[in-house]
Amino acid sequence: MIAEKTPVERRRASKKAAIVAPRQGFRLPKPIRRVQRQAPFYALQALGEISTRLRRMTGREVIDLNRIMEVVQFLYQQRELVRRGPNYAVDDFGFDPQWTESFLGAFKAIYRDYWRVETTGVENVPASGRALLVANHAGVLPWDGTMIKTAVFSEHPHPRHVRALVASQFMGMPVMSWFLRRTGQAVGHPDDTRRLLERDELVLVFPEGTRGTGKSFKDRYRLRRFGRGGFVATAIRARAPIIPVSVIGSEEIYPMVGDLRPVARLLGLPYFPVTPFWPWLGPLGMIPLPSKWRIQFHAPIEVAHLPLAAAEDQHLVMALADDVRDTIQQGIYDNLKLRRGVFL
Repeated sequence: MIAEKTPVERRRASKKAAIVAPRQGFRLPKPIRRVQRQAPFYALQALGEISTRLRRMTGREVIDLNRIMEVVQFLYQQRELVRRGPNYAVDDFGFDPQWTESFLGAFKAIYRDYWRVETTGVENVPASGRALLVANHAGVLPWDGTMIKTAVFSEHPHPRHVRALVASQFMGMPVMSWFLRRTGQAVGHPDDTRRLLERDELVLVFPEGTRGTGKSFKDRYRLRRFGRGGFVATAIRARAPIIPVSVIGSEEIYPMVGDLRPVARLLGLPYFPVTPFWPWLGPLGMIPLPSKWRIQFHAPIEVAHLPLAAAEDQHLVMALADDVRDTIQQGIYDNLKLRRGVFL
């Protein structure tokens, strides 16, 4: 039997529980919040006025507003990309096109203003469909790959992403491997090359590999052997045209005068470069020198007419690999003649 509630208990039960709301923190007044939102605009407006006055006083452009706007745009894009959360698409290789394109402004500034790259023959890169870009490799760090990718995306009438193949040593570095994959690179393995070409991608390979980036400054612009021509066999099987690419300028960004092999073995690296500035100046020694660059995309070498069995013909494969190498080497010599100087 349930005991009947007393009048006092009934009154207490009838009262609604009070809702305790969290106390709101201090908020700035509306006019101040409005000024806070408009602060970037006001800052740019003031900077524009300062730029105009300096131009009138000196007769030249002291503050380049276009470059400043590129930096502002880059920071804004990074903020927006952070806000998209975990719901964004990457392919099987971890490539994030939207995130990669947010860095293009910075890479274009290096391409245009620092190394002053002159590009020719970019129309030889197909506007659609697969192709295998084959280039010489140098410069200790793979800046040449970055500049080739930037050239195709910024100079081509139909901008496209280039998927570069990278040495497995770099893909083993925790932070570096994440960045490389996120910006479209893949391990330099025939299976990855084939998979990318079957998706009608532009794939960039460096047959010299680390033998190219790690060569001494005295051997600059002399191509190493292109291995056993595996890239030719892959192109034949994928029915992909081969586009030779000649790059000059990358050899001088880190003049390599020595290689500390014991240190390289200890760190698991293919080489440990010694330059006039590295490791003597610490992190400052890793700033690349502002050499003058030229990139030439040569006419495609078609292989689609060859039977698939030609990929197994080592003599034919090596002959084609030598043709590609000779084309790149001749392009290097021709472009060196067109360059007025290392830094001009």
